[in-house]
Amino acid sequence: MNSDLQTKAINTLRFLSADGVQKANSGHPGLPMGAAAMAYTIWTRHLRHNPRNPKWAGRDRFILSGGHGSMLLYSLLHLTGYDLPLEELQNFRQWGGRTPGHPEYGLTPGVEVTTGPLGQGFANGVGMAIAAAHLAAIFNKPGHELIDTFIYAIVTDGDLMEGVASEAASLAGHLSLGRLIYLYDDNKISIDGSTDLAFTEDRAKRFEAYGWHVQRVEDGNDVEAIDKAIQVAKTDPRPSIILCRTTIGFGAPNRQGTAKAHGEPLGDEELNAAKDNLGWQKEPRFFIPDDVLEFYCKAVDRGRELEADWKLRLEAYTRLFPDLGTELTRRLSGILPEGWDAVIPTFPADAKGMATRAASGKVINALAAKLPELIGGSAGPGSIQQHQNRRFARLPEKFPRRAKLPLRRARTCHGFDPQRYVRLRRCDSLRRHVPRLCRLHARGGSAFGAFALPDDFHFHTRLGWLGRRRAHAPARRAFDVFAADSQFGGHPSRRRQRDRPGMEGRHRTARRVLLRRCSPARLCQHLK
Repeated sequence: MNSDLQTKAINTLRFLSADGVQKANSGHPGLPMGAAAMAYTIWTRHLRHNPRNPKWAGRDRFILSGGHGSMLLYSLLHLTGYDLPLEELQNFRQWGGRTPGHPEYGLTPGVEVTTGPLGQGFANGVGMAIAAAHLAAIFNKPGHELIDTFIYAIVTDGDLMEGVASEAASLAGHLSLGRLIYLYDDNKISIDGSTDLAFTEDRAKRFEAYGWHVQRVEDGNDVEAIDKAIQVAKTDPRPSIILCRTTIGFGAPNRQGTAKAHGEPLGDEELNAAKDNLGWQKEPRFFIPDDVLEFYCKAVDRGRELEADWKLRLEAYTRLFPDLGTELTRRLSGILPEGWDAVIPTFPADAKGMATRAASGKVINALAAKLPELIGGSAGPGSIQQHQNRRFARLPEKFPRRAKLPLRRARTCHGFDPQRYVRLRRCDSLRRHVPRLCRLHARGGSAFGAFALPDDFHFHTRLGWLGRRRAHAPARRAFDVFAADSQFGGHPSRRRQRDRPGMEGRHRTARRVLLRRCSPARLCQHLK
C-alpha cells in the first residue's frame, strides 16, 4: 500500500470523527484524531473479522475502552462495510440513532461491549481472554486450533486510572493471557489538563510488575512501528500492553496536545484549520475519498474468506472429534442443554436460614454437571470448598477457582457472555457489592485498615462486614440515624429520630462515619 493512500485512510478516520462531533455539537474529537493511526493498524493489518457477520465465533475482538472516542469506532465500522450507513455517523448522539455518545453492545453492529465507565472495557477484554483461553484449553487439539482469538483494545489514561483496570490487569498477568493485546493511547492529557496533575506513576513498570509484556512506540502515528510491536506481542505468552505516545487532537493547530481537544467540539474555525493543516478538503463534511472507501471495503471479501475457512476447519474437527465438535457448536450457538434446570435444588423454608454463599455453592455444583461451560464462585473464606466440583469447567492450571474482588469479578465476567464462550453465574450481584465499595467510614472504625479522604473520611472495600461484627455496632447505629436524612434517600419519618433531644451528637458522629446513597456531587457538597 502506498504511503499517500495510507495517510488519506488515517485522516479519513480523523475527520469523519471530528465532523460527527462538530455536527452533534457534542462529543470528544481528541481521542479519534490522536489514536487514528493505532486503530488503522489494528483494523487493516491484524483484526480478523467479517463485517457481513459480526457474530462470527472465530473472529478477533476489538474494544474501544475509551468509549468517549466512539466516533472512531463508528467510522471504522462504516468504512469496513458493517451495517452502519453514513447517515448514522451524521446522526451521532441523536435520539433514536445507532451511534450513541458511548458504544453500546447490542445496538450498533460490530460493537463488542458497552464502554461507558472508564476501565470497563479494559476489564471486559480480560473476561473475553479468560473465556477464549478456557475454550481453547478444552477444545483445541494439535493441528486443530479452532479457538485462536486475539483480543485487541485501545485503552486510555482514564482507563488506567480506574481501580477496576488494576484488578483486571493483575488477574490477566497471573493467568498469562497471551492473546490479550492492548494499545495504550498515551497522550498525557486528561479532561482537566496534563496527567501530571494526578497521574505520574510509571505505567510501564506498573504493568511489568503485573506480569505483562510491555513495549513502547515513541510516535503514535508510526504505523510500521505499531505494526511491528503488535507482531512481537502476538508471539509472547504474556498479555501485552504497547505504550504509544500520541498527541490528542492531532492536526488541530491551536488545540492539539491540550485539554481543549478532549471533550468538546473543535469549532468550525479550528476544524477547518485542522483540515488545512493535514491537507484535507473542508467541504463537504463527512468526505470519504473513493480510493479510501475501496481500500477499507476489502475487509468484506477478506472477512467472508476467513469465516469460510474457519467453518471448513470446524467441519474437519467435528469429523475427527464428533462429541467435542457437537459440544463446541452448542456452546458457540448459545443453546443450553435440554433439562439443564431440572437439577436446580430447592430450599424449604427454614427459620434458621442458610448463608447465601452456601446456597449458591449448592446450586452451582448441581448445575456444573449439566453446564460444563459454567464459571462461578463467591468471595470469602471457605467459598472455594463450597463451589468446588471436579466436573466443573476444566481450566488451565493458573485459572482462578474463585474470584476475590467484587468489581474485578463483575467487570471481567461481563466480558464472557457477549461471545457466548462460557456462561457465567455471578453469585454476588453488583447491587450487593457496589455499596460496599462506595461507603465511607472513619479512621479506626474498621479492623481492615483504610486510606484517607478529605475531612477525615476513609474508604475500604470490606465494609460488607459492617453490622456482622460487634466492633461495628456503634458505626451501624450512627449510620442508621444519618441514612434517614431524606437528602440522601432516607425516609422522612426517620429524620424526626435524628432531631430528638440527645441525638445531635450521634448525627455528627454519623457524618464522620458513613455516607451511603449519595452521588459524588452531593458528597462534595456535603464535605464543604
